[in-house]
Amino acid sequence: MTDISLKPDGFDEQKLFVLPDFMMNELHENPLTNSFYVSDIGCFPRAKFHYRERPQGCDSHILIYCVEGEGWMESHHNKLIQIKERQLAVIPTGTPHRYGASDVNPWTIYWMHLKGTHAAALIQTYAMDVEPLTFTLNLHTQWIEDFEQCYALLSDKPYAMRNHIYVSQCIRHLISHVGLSTMNSEQDKKNERYLEQAIRYMTDRINSSISLPDVAKHMGLSKQHLIYLFNQETGVPPIEFYLRLKMQRASQLLALTDLHIKEISSAIGMQDPYYFSRLFKKIMGCSPTQYRSTPKG
Repeated sequence: MTDISLKPDGFDEQKLFVLPDFMMNELHENPLTNSFYVSDIGCFPRAKFHYRERPQGCDSHILIYCVEGEGWMESHHNKLIQIKERQLAVIPTGTPHRYGASDVNPWTIYWMHLKGTHAAALIQTYAMDVEPLTFTLNLHTQWIEDFEQCYALLSDKPYAMRNHIYVSQCIRHLISHVGLSTMNSEQDKKNERYLEQAIRYMTDRINSSISLPDVAKHMGLSKQHLIYLFNQETGVPPIEFYLRLKMQRASQLLALTDLHIKEISSAIGMQDPYYFSRLFKKIMGCSPTQYRSTPKG
């Protein structure tokens, strides 16, 4: 890394709002804001020589969104990370760190500090503190619009509790939306394709019987990875999901045909109608006969 030039506080056309201590106490005590609120928010345009270092970390979660230009961050295990245009970096509370603008192409950043009992859980839910998140153009536009609106509310009437409540809810929603949208990484897409392929394999064999090794071999995955994939995406292991598909098909046959229970059992690959009935009740919550007699629609 090149030598670091330090910049005193202040950048042309900057935006900066820092919550006074007494207002922070009020937000901490208010049940509508104590779980999540913005304590600091700002924008540093073309922030040449921008540099911050906190060896002990910060008492809030720091979010830095690079609108244009470039910068860098060093926090997790002394790993240096480059921050580029349309990328969001998150530094969890208490994490020693330093960051700064590129000497050649200094960044413009929209940043904020978050506090509250839910802030850490929200960030961790979407793994936002693992590596920088790259925004689509739509996410970029939404971040700027929401940021500008929230900054205006806080800077125009910094002591209006209603404004702080709105900002709290708006930023919470913005971060949730960003987190959900960016989680769909290449690996997530690959897992989705695996899942779709596995479900198609199961659906095509709904009238027969398959085993976990059968599905794993067809997918070219280990049994352990297949189980992990289904648990992660559906909440149940593969064979239980397969049985649920069978019961779903059975419920359609019960509702739309006059087939006997034994015939329906056979149609979904189960030769023992008594076992089918017990399994149907376990999964669907009632017996096949009760399900058929319940009005639909």
